Amino acid sequence: MKTELNADITNALEAVASREVRHVFLIACGGSLSIMHPGKYFLDRRSSALTSDVYNGDEFVTRDPRKLDDKALVILCSQTGTTKETVRAAKHAREKGALTIAMTLDPQSPLADAAEHVVGYQASYTTGIPIDAAESNYGVLYMILAGLLRQTDTIDLVPTLLSSLSHLQPAIDKAHVQYADLFDTYAEQFKDAPVIYTMASGANYGAAYSFAICVFMEMLWINSQAIHANEFFHGPFEVVDKNAKFVALIGLDETRGLEERGREFLYRFGSQENILALDAKDLDLTGIDDAFKGFLIPLIFFDALWKFAYKLAAKRDKVMLEDRRYMKKISDY
Repeated sequence: MKTELNADITNALEAVASREVRHVFLIACGGSLSIMHPGKYFLDRRSSALTSDVYNGDEFVTRDPRKLDDKALVILCSQTGTTKETVRAAKHAREKGALTIAMTLDPQSPLADAAEHVVGYQASYTTGIPIDAAESNYGVLYMILAGLLRQTDTIDLVPTLLSSLSHLQPAIDKAHVQYADLFDTYAEQFKDAPVIYTMASGANYGAAYSFAICVFMEMLWINSQAIHANEFFHGPFEVVDKNAKFVALIGLDETRGLEERGREFLYRFGSQENILALDAKDLDLTGIDDAFKGFLIPLIFFDALWKFAYKLAAKRDKVMLEDRRYMKKISDY
């Protein structure tokens, strides 16, 4: 059972405690950016003292928000710590007087060097060895934010979060078993799809975004788009017909009704055999506190969907999800 914040998180929070913080910027690119969306959702729902924004690294630098000053906390994330845009963002934030915390796998990376405080996390893709999801980038970000709220809002969500994170990996493991047959069925159904959309809202939107751009597009070379479940009804629903293929995520946060409405439309005007809908109400979440279920569901969905990605890759004869045409092969991009 996890009972304490990680040491590097505690050290970073001690530095934050000596500063007045009014605004939090959550900065990253690609898959790392996707975890920042539920982070902002958490702050929106739980903090009265802090406002927050999510930005792509270079957008953050070029937009140069007026709230970026010595009362800002900038949390940045890059798996390898080598993402150039995120490194630039860290340097820019420090030039503006903001306090910076870098989340990365490599404490010797350029991002770690650019930020004042470094917090590590784990990712199974680096070693192929399974990790405890509590120590993933999602879990670590929530620990940072819960610790921050203990300082700025004088509310202590840390014990409840740590207890819930201790039960997260078992919930993910059970989801893998539960979804195995479903993913077999939909991998076969989606194997020839030229386009697959994802749809979600609230805390789940980041997972839908990441699966669209980092898995379907980057790794599987399938055209995709992450659609917000409410924005769906302001244009995107016109693409729906009996052949349209969607991955729809139905969570447990306050925006669940938006996701349910989108699923209902897809079932009504699309074909259920082309709608891979994951509903968190069907999951076994034993031990996860109700206060954190909505925030932790995207971890479960995204981790489980990796199995679907590999099954779909096998059906499409793209066995190596690591293959790239351009990424890290063309130096000027």
